[in-house]
Amino acid sequence: MPDADKINSMFARIASRYDLANRLLSLGIDQLWRARLVDEVDNRSPRTVLDLATGSGDVAFALRKGLAHGTKITGMDFCQPMLDEAEIKKLKSGYDNLEFKWGDALDLPLEDDSFDAITISFGFRNFSDRAKGLQEMRRVLNPKCGYVYILEFSQPNPLYRPFYYYYLKQMLPDIAGIVTGDRDAYRYLSDSIEAFPDRAGISEELAAQGFTNIKAYPLALGSVALHIAKA
Repeated sequence: MPDADKINSMFARIASRYDLANRLLSLGIDQLWRARLVDEVDNRSPRTVLDLATGSGDVAFALRKGLAHGTKITGMDFCQPMLDEAEIKKLKSGYDNLEFKWGDALDLPLEDDSFDAITISFGFRNFSDRAKGLQEMRRVLNPKCGYVYILEFSQPNPLYRPFYYYYLKQMLPDIAGIVTGDRDAYRYLSDSIEAFPDRAGISEELAAQGFTNIKAYPLALGSVALHIAKA
């Protein structure tokens, strides 16, 4: 499992160039994945949403834009420099019912049953203890209507896999190194994706922590997956 201190330090180093790197490395397709996530959350009309590992807030802002105006959205992350970037963007956005807070996903500073939905995008694989993270998510979700939405890299279609991993391991670190000045951070990215479970594996982890109604939708030829489950 990843080392939490190293992950925190890594994201702190790349915070100021993180958004630009994401757009470039995904060719902008990351925005389509977030749109799909927001649509799924909107289908259940939550009143309160927690966006974990919010980073610079891209998903939180997409939720604020795509959900009903009265929905309260909280973005939470344990990397303060990333939250600082989110706050800068918030000042420019003028959005209300949106706040950013520091918090560790493995020990959430939140009350039980306090959110109708939890989203996490491309942060779940960075947890040093995924089981503990899922336990905390289930604890703070409303047991009557709460759902978790996990958008994360996955294991792609076997025919596509060789090309995908060539890009991740040979090309992506070099490109990202130019953009962010931190090649090692994106070498970690490729290694963490390769070691991450497939859709069935993450579905099993959700079931093991008591989640039900589990669904996993493949995106981008299976290289990304959207997992949805009820608390």
